Amino acid sequence: MVATAASESLLKYVIPVLVSKKTDRKSLKARPLKLSTQQPPLSGPVPPPPKPRSLPVDANRQQDDEILNSLFPPREWEEEDQLWVQHVSTMPCTRTDMVNLQGQLDARLQQRQALETGICPVRRDLYSQYFDELIRQVTIHCAERGIQLLRVRDEIRMTVAAYQTLVESSTAFGLRKALQEQKGQADMENRISDLEREKQDLEQQVNEQKAKFEAVERTELERQQTEERKHSEEIQLLKRNIQQLKVTSHDRTEPLCSSRV
Repeated sequence: MVATAASESLLKYVIPVLVSKKTDRKSLKARPLKLSTQQPPLSGPVPPPPKPRSLPVDANRQQDDEILNSLFPPREWEEEDQLWVQHVSTMPCTRTDMVNLQGQLDARLQQRQALETGICPVRRDLYSQYFDELIRQVTIHCAERGIQLLRVRDEIRMTVAAYQTLVESSTAFGLRKALQEQKGQADMENRISDLEREKQDLEQQVNEQKAKFEAVERTELERQQTEERKHSEEIQLLKRNIQQLKVTSHDRTEPLCSSRV
């Protein structure tokens, strides 16, 4: 029993077909076919060739199959040195098949835990398979309509891919900006730390200058008080000397006045 990937896809495939084996390929290489150039003698009358019969239905069916295979190329894989090929199914779909397909879609969404809203690659993959199956069913009945639906599918995929590229580039741009912001924030924090240290040094210098100014101010105030005290003492001394001189001069003038009298 060959395990195929068709059971994992909502797109309906036929039973896989064994194309070749590794041993067959080796035997073909070892024993090449030899064609004889001599024709056997004819022993009887040659029958007339059969007349070709017109089969428009089979021709149209073959053309539809070719279109379907071009829209959905067959799958090929190797398993145990055997080459298997699996074509997409050409059987039309009934209403029961559509109900079963819808049930399979819901079961796969729940089984693979697809998100109900937002961006979800799992849900996108399952709905893409679902849409391919719908295109296959439409193509069987009308190949032209299926080709147009395929164009719609490809356009949707290109639009989604463009949006995905835009989101990835935006995410990368945001990450770069975030890294730049982190780097700038680290530089700014270092700058703030340097400025805070410089501020502390300047405050310390200001405090030292204030202390020096207060010390000088106290010294000058003490010196000024000492000078004023000395000056007042000198003034008092001079005043006493002047008073004494006045008394002395007055005492000297009184005998002179009495002698004249």
